[in-house]
Amino acid sequence: MPRILMTGASGGIGTSLRKLLPPIYPDLLLSDVKAPGDLGKEEKFKAAELSDLAQVEAICEGVDGILHFGGYSVEGPWDNILQSNIIGCYNLFEAARKKGVKRIVFASSNHAVGFYPRYHRIGTDVTARPDSRYGVSKVFGEALGALYADKHGIKVTCIRIGNFGEKPLDHRRLSIWLKPEDLVQLCRIGLEHPAIHFEIFYGASNNERSWWDNHRAFDLGYRPIGQAEDFREHAFAEQKKLTPDQVGDFYQGGAFCGMEFDGDMSRIIDLK
Repeated sequence: MPRILMTGASGGIGTSLRKLLPPIYPDLLLSDVKAPGDLGKEEKFKAAELSDLAQVEAICEGVDGILHFGGYSVEGPWDNILQSNIIGCYNLFEAARKKGVKRIVFASSNHAVGFYPRYHRIGTDVTARPDSRYGVSKVFGEALGALYADKHGIKVTCIRIGNFGEKPLDHRRLSIWLKPEDLVQLCRIGLEHPAIHFEIFYGASNNERSWWDNHRAFDLGYRPIGQAEDFREHAFAEQKKLTPDQVGDFYQGGAFCGMEFDGDMSRIIDLK
């Protein structure tokens, strides 16, 4: 069985996948800055700071594939994004190259394309329109993945994750919800499918309101089981509790678009 490294093991996605992945990949190595508080005796863990190349090289030793969920997972100060998501991401790809890792699945984000209007259905080949410094870092990671695939032969899959969780939390997330088991499917395609060279998928379940054309994932065997409409009433009820956001409610990136926004509001009004 291949040895799979998963970074970000203490985060929200990592915590969920720690329960779902071991039956598929028994030789699973977990990593994060600090060990999860509920780390089991049977789980293998190595701490690493992504901004330290030597530490990242150490966790990549003897690894066949990487699920890279580590890094700064929300919008924040530039230095935090820089260290974790720019330098850290480079270190991960470079360490993988040095250690002979064959495949990498990179956790990108819908925030790499968050400034597309919600009425605009997009594929994976659109021009990047990041909605935040965090989104910029995910565009960087996708570009880095393309470089290491084309120049160094690592098979790279980037997943633009929507809203990961057990159910969609509001109206926007009915369009971008990703059931944990469906993320596992996408990870398996990236780690196992023979046709992978460099791919970008949208991390979304079977959502009737989807803004994304995810046909390439379907071409490679993706069959999501989650359906956001099953939680429609819950999402609408939660939406009523939210404060309206003229910018965030217009763009796919939601609140990330509204944060610090001082652009041309007339453009939004005209597009509406």
